Amino acid sequence: MQLPCLFVAPSTQRGRGVFTDEPLQADQLIERSPVIVLSQSDRTLLDKTLLHDYIFEWDPQQHQCCMALGYVPLYNHGCPSNCEYEMDFEAGYISIRTVRDIVKGEELLINYHGDFDNPSPLWFTAL
Repeated sequence: MQLPCLFVAPSTQRGRGVFTDEPLQADQLIERSPVIVLSQSDRTLLDKTLLHDYIFEWDPQQHQCCMALGYVPLYNHGCPSNCEYEMDFEAGYISIRTVRDIVKGEELLINYHGDFDNPSPLWFTAL
């Protein structure tokens, strides 16, 4: 499930990003995408590729990772972000939900640490 108002476009100094062409309300589910769960040995291989930048840790012990489908891998980092993601381990989905009202044309951002306002430094150098 993905709202039809979402689209991918160039993001200022961030490559591509996800945007909305309609206003969105706070606490609105905007995307729910299935994931492909990968083992720790798959993760070792992925870490040697560009896909490393698009995967999510999938379990608390970090023995698995996942590749989310849909637009999920294209949301850029923000702190505080205007969206947050939630993992449904049992069903195999990642959902994206707004944390505040969002205006038409605004880029949708998630905090890569999981909490929308977590100010911890990223593990890579952001553009």
